[in-house]
Amino acid sequence: MNEFKIAIGSDHAGFGLKSYIKGYLESGGYEVIDVGTNSDASVDYPIFAKAVAKKILDKECGLGILVCGSGQGMAMTANRFKGIRAAVCNDTFSAHASRTHNNANILCLGERVVGKGLALDICKAWFNAAFEGGRHQARTEMIELQS
Repeated sequence: MNEFKIAIGSDHAGFGLKSYIKGYLESGGYEVIDVGTNSDASVDYPIFAKAVAKKILDKECGLGILVCGSGQGMAMTANRFKGIRAAVCNDTFSAHASRTHNNANILCLGERVVGKGLALDICKAWFNAAFEGGRHQARTEMIELQS
């Protein structure tokens, strides 16, 4: 699995922020696989959430980012896939904790919720954090046991 290959996707409401984050990541040396959308024309967010989840589950990418208006629809869709732990983060603490405690593999952001500056701070906190394992390992394993 390539932790430095990032899958990224958005719907129309998240297209602007997705493009901004993608540019930031690429300038930092990350390889970014953009699954779309490619404009602000209205589209259905589940298509892109599924595409990012598939890239992670197929081990083509190590982590993913999804952007829509609120981040919620993307997270709800992505979390339907066994092995995906998508977290909506609107602040740096949540971003850090979602990685260190919950081993999140998809970061979900809302373009209508966070601005560009905060979004980059959230991304930095998320990418600079690592899963701690230990007492958190059993808890994340319990997520997969739910039916």
